[in-house]
Amino acid sequence: MREQLIAAERIKALEWKEGALWLLDQRVLPLNESWIECQTSVQVTQAISDMVVRGAPAIGIAAAFAVVLAARQRYQDEPHSWRSAMEEDLQQLAASRPTAVNLFWAIERMRSVLAKVPAQTSPLPLLEQAALEIYHSDREANLIMAQLGMEVIRHHCEAPQHVLTHCNTGALATGGFGTALGVVRAAYLAGLVNHVHVDETRPWLQGSRLTAWELASDKIPLTVNADSAAAHLLREGDITWVIVGADRITANGDVANKIGTYQLSVLARYHDVRLMVVAPSSTIDMQLQTGADIVIEERTADELFTVAGVQIAASVPAFNPVFDVTPAHLVDVIVTERGVVEQPTLEKMQQLMSHAALH
Repeated sequence: MREQLIAAERIKALEWKEGALWLLDQRVLPLNESWIECQTSVQVTQAISDMVVRGAPAIGIAAAFAVVLAARQRYQDEPHSWRSAMEEDLQQLAASRPTAVNLFWAIERMRSVLAKVPAQTSPLPLLEQAALEIYHSDREANLIMAQLGMEVIRHHCEAPQHVLTHCNTGALATGGFGTALGVVRAAYLAGLVNHVHVDETRPWLQGSRLTAWELASDKIPLTVNADSAAAHLLREGDITWVIVGADRITANGDVANKIGTYQLSVLARYHDVRLMVVAPSSTIDMQLQTGADIVIEERTADELFTVAGVQIAASVPAFNPVFDVTPAHLVDVIVTERGVVEQPTLEKMQQLMSHAALH
């Protein structure tokens, strides 16, 4: 199975080439495949804020390379005071997206590497190595999660099934194969999934634009539906799993993910459909006790009222939260590269995080 998964790795969201971070512009997919070159940390920070790159793991990877670029610029401009000068870059980077914990995890990981750099020594070799390790580690975690999640599906039923997913959790959101969509891909290759229902995912349409594009590229049967059709689909009885990713998971197992996930979790529980959350352990924030502690990012009204730059609604006030929080008691299973947690609780999450990473 691992060899099959590796062979299916065709799409990349980002790439580090010749000292620059290249980002596939996800705002214009699938109609245009356009790459943006980032030579500075300011450019990466802006790309994260503007959603050129999105998905918690991919944001974390991009942030790691942003630290490399910041160090390069500061060391070149101010070789004797580059550490203090970098602090402004790191603060701006941290402010680019407030909810996805992988961003902060990557910055802190890179800070720990910075602390090891001797005085008057170029920080670039150590930082670049650390950023590449974060990138490659995420790819490996994707492969492990895909196999673990596929085995969870197999354990409950070996017949081919229909699943429903929300937002985009594939290669475009990660450094490799995908989190939730990686599990879907693995289950399809194993003959456990024969059809994927894709929420369009308003307002950015990550489902209809990105997930559908990835699945179609892999020739996996799919149907896109309006988010509001989910209840009807789940009532029909063909769907056995709702499979989603996460942008932050708290110590008790509450899950912050793309807006609309909470309502899906309620609908899934009502219709006796299982909910699987797939995310790397870097998404788990043991410093926050519950989802009530998570800062939920809100974005501007024009994202709701325009499509492809064309206004489709009146200019009125809007509420546009990017994420919502699904309480742990509505989650059937959390899959990470460290292992699987069923019916998550504080004790189970603590036990999971005490495990060494499987890769």
